Amino acid sequence: MAKKIVIVGGGIAGISVLRNLLARKDEVEGGMDLTLIKREKSGWVSTCGLPFALRGWYEIDRTEINKPQFFLDQGVDFRVETEVTKLNLEGSSVTLKTGEVRKYDYLVIATGRKPSVPAAVAETEIEGVYTFNNEDDARKIEAVMNAEGVKNAFVRGRGIIGLQAAVAFSEKGLETTVLGGPPSLLPSSLDPDMGDMVKEWLEKQGIKLILERKEITALKGDGGRVKSVVIGNGGEEEGIPADVVVIAKGMNPNTELVRDAGIETGESRGIVTDSVMHVKKGRGYMKNVYAVGDCTEVVDGITHRPRLSQLASTAVVQAKVITDNVLSDVTGQPALYSSYEPCLSPTVADIGGLLAGSVGVTSEAAARAGIKAVSGKATKLIKARYFPGAKPLTLKLIFDAYTKKLIGAQMVGEATVAERVNELEVSIRTGITAEEMRNTERCYDPSLALLADATIEAAEKALGITPVS
Repeated sequence: MAKKIVIVGGGIAGISVLRNLLARKDEVEGGMDLTLIKREKSGWVSTCGLPFALRGWYEIDRTEINKPQFFLDQGVDFRVETEVTKLNLEGSSVTLKTGEVRKYDYLVIATGRKPSVPAAVAETEIEGVYTFNNEDDARKIEAVMNAEGVKNAFVRGRGIIGLQAAVAFSEKGLETTVLGGPPSLLPSSLDPDMGDMVKEWLEKQGIKLILERKEITALKGDGGRVKSVVIGNGGEEEGIPADVVVIAKGMNPNTELVRDAGIETGESRGIVTDSVMHVKKGRGYMKNVYAVGDCTEVVDGITHRPRLSQLASTAVVQAKVITDNVLSDVTGQPALYSSYEPCLSPTVADIGGLLAGSVGVTSEAAARAGIKAVSGKATKLIKARYFPGAKPLTLKLIFDAYTKKLIGAQMVGEATVAERVNELEVSIRTGITAEEMRNTERCYDPSLALLADATIEAAEKALGITPVS
C-alpha cells in the first residue's frame, strides 16, 4: 500500500521535500501518496527573487518556477489557498480549514515564518502599509510604488529584505528612508565596521538611514492611505513623509499550529528537532513527524547554541535529510540515513550592486557565546589593477584566539563574494587555522586573481604579521 506523506507548507522548504520525494519515488515499493497544503495560490515561487522583480529586472510572475499544475500532473494532491487548522498527532491526521481530515503515515511541517510587526502598525487600518514575505506582498508593493503621485517610501528594517526593498524604491525614484537600530546594517551577518560599508554605499544612492533606538509610534493618513510615519523613542517624535511603507523588521517562526499540538519549541521559538529533523513532543521525538525550514530551530556550528537560520540554503539541506530518512524508514535500508549537521548559515546578498556575504559567527556573536576571538581585515583588488573589472574587496576573518581556527568570515565588494563565502564555509568545517590559511597555495592569473589574495593578508593581520605590500 502506498505510504501517505502530508507536507504542510509550500515555501522552499516544503517544496524541496516534495521535489526530492518525487525524484526518488521509484525507490518505494507500492509508491507514495503525496499531499502538499499551502495558503498561497501559487506553486513553487522563488521568494528571494521578489526584490529584484520590484527593481524591474523581470516580472513578478517569473519568480513562479513551477505552477500547481506541474505537481498535479505528477500525481501530487497539491492543495492551494487552503491551510491546516489542526494537527492530530495521536490519530496521524491533519484537519483542513474546509473540515476535511487527511490521514498520514509521515507528516512534514514546513509552516515557514511570519513578519514581526510593530504594535502601531498592527493596530492600524491605513492602506499602503505592507510586510514583504511572499509574492502577494510583492504585488501589492509593486502596485503602490508604480501608482501616480507616490513620491516617498519608508522601510522599517535593516536586514537583507528591508535593504533590498529600499533599493527598489530608490531606483524607482522615490525618496526613501530606512529605520533600523544601532549601530549599523545587516547586524546578524556583519560587524559594524563591515556594515558601515553598506551604509555608505546606500547613502551615496540617496537613501536616508536612521540607525537609532526608535520605533514607529503612529501612522498618519489621508483618505485612508498612509501619508507619513511617526517615529520616536518614548520622548521626542519625528514625522517622515511616506506614501508606501514596508515592514521588514524581522521574521518569527510560524509555530502556532505545532504549539497547539504539543510540539516543543525552543529558546529561539523555532521547532525543536533531533539531528534527522524529527519533532519533539514530551520527552521524546516523533519518528513519523518532521519539521523543516524557517519554522525550525538549528544548532549553531560555532557556539553550539540554538538559533534560527531562515535561509533557503538551510532549508534545502534539511529537506534532503528528511527525504533520506523517510525513505530509509519506508524501505528498511539504513544506508539511506543521513543527519543535519550544526549550522553555519552561509549568506550572500546583492544590496543595490554591492555584495555582502558572511559565514560563521560575527565578533559580537562570538563574544556573547564567551568565545575570545581575534580578527584580521584586508582590502584588496580581486585581480591585477591593470585589468578591467579590478574591483576592491574587503574581507574580514575571525579566528578563535586560542586555537586560531577560523570561526567567521565577512566580505563586502562588487564581485567574487558568493564564491568566497562557499570556500570559507568549507574552511570553517575543516577546522583550518590562520597559520594554515596564510600558507595555503592559491591559484594565480592576473586577469582572474592576485598573487597575494585578501584572504592571505587578512589571516596574516589576525596573526599580528605585517603583510608584504
